[in-house]
Amino acid sequence: MKIKTELIFPGKLKDQPVMCEACKKYDMLMTIHEASFSKDTGWAFVTLSGSKDDIVKGMAYLKKSGVVVRKSLNFI
Repeated sequence: MKIKTELIFPGKLKDQPVMCEACKKYDMLMTIHEASFSKDTGWAFVTLSGSKDDIVKGMAYLKKSGVVVRKSLNFI
């Protein structure tokens, strides 16, 4: 399964590997299509690939870490 979404990162996460940790922990592949980061905030348009269960858990992990996960743009 693949899903496209937007992730928004608060400044406090700028030095934290939350994207990498989510992918490793939940066996997801993340393709970054476009992103911008500064010291105060950041955003990324990404495609998450993996099993539906892993993607749901990975998105929940990102949210719990403080990342805003915008409503999924579409399923592939």
